[in-house]
Amino acid sequence: MAEYESESLLTSIQKRLGIIDTRYDSGPQTKGGRVRLQDAEQRTIVINDAVKNSVRDFCGNSISTTKYTVATFLFKFLYEQFSRYANLFFLFIGCVQQVPNLSPVNRFGTLVPLAIVIFASAVKELAEDSKRARADANVNASKVKTLNGSQFVDKKWKDVVVGDVVRVENGQFFPADLILLSSSEPDALCYIETSNLDGETNLKIRQGLPETAHLLDPEAVSILSGTIKSEHPNNSLYTYEGTLTFLGGKTVPLDPSQLLLRGAMLRNTRWVYGIVVFTGHETKLMKNATSPPIKSTKVERSVNRQIIFLFVVLMTLSTLCAMGSLLRTLTSNFETDILKIQKSFVAVQFFLDILTFMILFNNLIPLSLIVTMELVKYYIASLINSDLDMYYEPSDTPATCRTSSLVEELGQVDFIFSDKTGTLTCNIMEFKMCTIAGIAYAEVVPDDKKAIVDAAGRVEGYFDFKTLLRNAETHESAHVIADFCTLLAVCHTVIPERDETDPNKILYQASSPDEAALVSGVQLLGYNFHTRRPKSVSVDHSGYTHEYEVLNINEFNSTRKRMSALIRMPDGTIKLYIKGADTVIMERLSKQGNLFVDATMVHLEDYANEGLRTLCLAYRDVSESEYAEWSRIYDRAATTINNRQDVLDQAAELIERDLILLGATAIEDKLQDGVPDTIHTLATAGIKLWVLTGDRQETAINIGFSCKLLTEEMTIIVCNEPGHIDTKMFLQEKLDYLKKAMAASETDLSQPQGSFMDNLFRRIEKAGEWLADRRSLTNFVSLLSRSKENELFIDKDRVIDSEPFALVIDGRTLEYALEPDVRLIFLELACLCKAVICCRVSPLQKALVVGLVKNNVDGAITLAIGDGANDVGMIQAAHVGVGISGMEGLQAARSADVAIAQFRYLQKLLLVHGGWAYTRMSKLILYCFYKNITLYLIQFWFAFDNGFSGQTIFESWMQSCYNVMFTLLQPVALGIFDQFVSARMLDRYPQLYRLGQRSEFYNNKTFLFWTFNSFMHSFLIYWFMKITCTESQMLGSGKDVSIWFIGMNLYTIDIILVTLKAAITASTWTWFTKISVLGSLAAWIVLFPAYATVAPLINLSPELYGIPELLYTSATFWASLFIIPVLPLIRDLFWKYYKRTYWARSYHIIQEIQAYNIPDYRPRMEWFKKAVYKVRQIQRLKRSRGFAFSQTESGQANLIRNYDTTVRKPRFVFVSFFSRRVTDFLHRG
Repeated sequence: MAEYESESLLTSIQKRLGIIDTRYDSGPQTKGGRVRLQDAEQRTIVINDAVKNSVRDFCGNSISTTKYTVATFLFKFLYEQFSRYANLFFLFIGCVQQVPNLSPVNRFGTLVPLAIVIFASAVKELAEDSKRARADANVNASKVKTLNGSQFVDKKWKDVVVGDVVRVENGQFFPADLILLSSSEPDALCYIETSNLDGETNLKIRQGLPETAHLLDPEAVSILSGTIKSEHPNNSLYTYEGTLTFLGGKTVPLDPSQLLLRGAMLRNTRWVYGIVVFTGHETKLMKNATSPPIKSTKVERSVNRQIIFLFVVLMTLSTLCAMGSLLRTLTSNFETDILKIQKSFVAVQFFLDILTFMILFNNLIPLSLIVTMELVKYYIASLINSDLDMYYEPSDTPATCRTSSLVEELGQVDFIFSDKTGTLTCNIMEFKMCTIAGIAYAEVVPDDKKAIVDAAGRVEGYFDFKTLLRNAETHESAHVIADFCTLLAVCHTVIPERDETDPNKILYQASSPDEAALVSGVQLLGYNFHTRRPKSVSVDHSGYTHEYEVLNINEFNSTRKRMSALIRMPDGTIKLYIKGADTVIMERLSKQGNLFVDATMVHLEDYANEGLRTLCLAYRDVSESEYAEWSRIYDRAATTINNRQDVLDQAAELIERDLILLGATAIEDKLQDGVPDTIHTLATAGIKLWVLTGDRQETAINIGFSCKLLTEEMTIIVCNEPGHIDTKMFLQEKLDYLKKAMAASETDLSQPQGSFMDNLFRRIEKAGEWLADRRSLTNFVSLLSRSKENELFIDKDRVIDSEPFALVIDGRTLEYALEPDVRLIFLELACLCKAVICCRVSPLQKALVVGLVKNNVDGAITLAIGDGANDVGMIQAAHVGVGISGMEGLQAARSADVAIAQFRYLQKLLLVHGGWAYTRMSKLILYCFYKNITLYLIQFWFAFDNGFSGQTIFESWMQSCYNVMFTLLQPVALGIFDQFVSARMLDRYPQLYRLGQRSEFYNNKTFLFWTFNSFMHSFLIYWFMKITCTESQMLGSGKDVSIWFIGMNLYTIDIILVTLKAAITASTWTWFTKISVLGSLAAWIVLFPAYATVAPLINLSPELYGIPELLYTSATFWASLFIIPVLPLIRDLFWKYYKRTYWARSYHIIQEIQAYNIPDYRPRMEWFKKAVYKVRQIQRLKRSRGFAFSQTESGQANLIRNYDTTVRKPRFVFVSFFSRRVTDFLHRG
């Protein structure tokens, strides 16, 4: 309890300061289901009474997705900036410098540069957040018609309030969450597209209450009176509980079929009337949103930890020098006899000396590092934006890097979380193939699959659809073809709509895109479904119109995996038509009369191997007496109060038996171009892909096979458990099984790895990550107090050499899997699998899954990619968010860190731009640390020679110019233009991406190595210089060597040394690299004498008076420039040679392949592997096949049975209103 109290205290303070955004506060994910509303759980809305509604505490409809607000910008921005330890350290140093007589350098030498850095960051943040503010303003300024008196007037979305009656027209988004009253369609039906909510682009049907369906004009709506009692705002997209009470006292229930959610779009319906129940941030869409996060990269968190290390080094050096000063004071009489300093003050002086030396050595931590990083990242982002390989010409969409601060994170991604619809697929279903009576047909027959007759007289291969049309007339299977086509034309829940501009054109509206594809496909075969009535459907074929009476529909659900319809044929007979998954159809076939089972199974195997979605079709004749008896059973089941669906399923089982197989269909869910190859390449790069989709399980599995996420050799673990305990037991059982299967493997991901020191160092790193991530003190205490036995350590870099597994879990089970006592079991099991698919998940669940991996897999970098508003939560939860600028709008792209037009562009974004960005930033950071430590450690070595007095050897303004002028271009050249290998090689060898995943170029070991190298180089050049030239030494001109002569000589040697170090560090020499190397040296040689001549004249740097003349006329100076900088680099060159020759890494080999253009014979091996895989694929029986169903699981039959396409739709809403006004005018006239 104390933990929660302390957490709430910290949280409340952060909320008051605006650090935590309260706009997105919401409770835990609701589990859904119908519950009885208590009085405390409901809100009351008065219809057509704005005054009563205005006194209630309802949220406004204006939304804001910005990172900052006017009130919170200052606190939130400063909190973020000073969470960077470098900025915090320099703020401390700047404050100490203000103490009189303490600083050996200029008082404002730190605060002024720091203020410039902070101001530049503020401008950048405001510029990026202003884009979000403009997008919000555009949304809030959108217009919708609202009822005002007895007419509709335009009102901005932000002005819409709870209780308003609004009119939404075709193609418009709903401005808030609405209760549907009436529509232009019969019986208050309407079609909506919810792609922004759940990712599904297929249309869904909503229906208003019969009691309000007659409200077809503004005057009728304006006289409606009553109250709506609604549930409180929540984040459950698929449930709703409420009641509508009319003025006369009649109360009717409201359910999700009347709810129109913000973010959904009205489609193929001229208009609807609805009453607003939830607005703004209380809508279900915004309840599933999360606040824009403050993201930091893994590299930045490492920099923060290493700045702490350098601070400890700085404190150690300062303390050592202060102790040297103290020792000198105690053992020498100089201070007491000459300076008259009392020894009683030596204790105070000791601490003042520590501060003095901290100021003197403060640039061990480079202030310019942050600015240089931001500059380079911005330019790298511009390179991404201008990459023509990621430009999508059909929609004129370039790649856009919206958050430049995360570019290096693109080179270290371990997990990709992807939406399915619109991201992997185009959501375009095409009827490609079918098998009827054992004969295979295809729309387009490949040359290698054309039908041939073998030696035994059997037909093998595919015929085209033209042959199918001919066979329907003359072939011996003509009667089977007729039943096959009739089944597709009548056994469905599709609604035909005639195009108003072209009455001969029929548009099929379906909750399942698969069904629409099947009905459209059979239309091409001559069976034209055109009319639906409540109890019949009409189909044109063979030149006549045939009417089929629909007696009953047994609906599809995920348990049955099939749907059936009892149809009275035009000749009066009754047939049961059924379609579904092959596993459920085959086991219900009759023992006799099925002649095509074996041939059909072979064709199903072929379709499955092609990644197509299959359905088996069958029928049976039903006698009048059997139907009458079954109808009574069905009617009793339909009126059951408890477990109605289970009873209906049992009734359907009674008649769905003894079936005769007709054949099967194959539908292609068209993937985006290049998706399978991209997924394969990313997997080769060591990236794990998890698909999080709102689609049904079977649909997602089908796509998994199509895009090669799921493969033949994978064992698929399907988790669909009904409760918490069942889910936990199932996951634990499967986890134990996988661990046993891995017993012979070298690794075990579930156990802590390494020695005691390794685990201790890991905890120190975790503590540093906590500081970087700004988590609460409570979490930090729990982290340190966690025992080794209870620690779960999942190492993302371990390789599992065992049978591949894939995990598939549905949304309801995922709710239980994300509970505190189950989630780590689920995570461990999922990380042991090659692929993970989460189905029917809500937007909030997507974000929770991403957060689970992000927070519990050690060192893992996550990337989320999606294209709809339902993906915004996970995009913001991941380390890097990528938005697809697709058919579902720009919500995801606007909220993402990077926006691209196609999933396939992710390959170059990560492997090339990400790989380059990571290596470039690694070199830049290490080099910046190196050059600063090398220069400013000279001050430390000099302290031994000046009696630890705090005297500086360098002139102050020269020190200030070191990072901003003379060593500025070198790190910029490394950060922008360096390529450790070419783009072609990165694409050909995706395994190189693992260098970034394992932090090969920038980690604690490389940092310590570069730091040690800096110590050694600074020591060598100082002592070489001391041997060469000492103070008071007589020069050839007769003048003495001064401290400033030595200082500027050392300064020049250091510039040459660090420039040569940049030259041997660079992997690619471009024109800018040459300018940065040669130009920096030339700039120093030319600018130093000019400055040292002018500055003393204005009393700016009097110490430098006459120094250029002494330096440039001294043979010692010129000799030292050619000898001393080279000596420390001999070791570096030898080490580089040794690594490449005797300890070569993978990228060294690739660099040689690139440099010498060595041919690669891997393509031949790839062809061989493909051939072997194809043989194994043919020899092996596929474990599971997907089937083409993704319609809503319940309620469709009732809606369809109420629909009549022969009924004339209500005309435009203003017609009746206008005609009434005209009549009144004529009467008055």
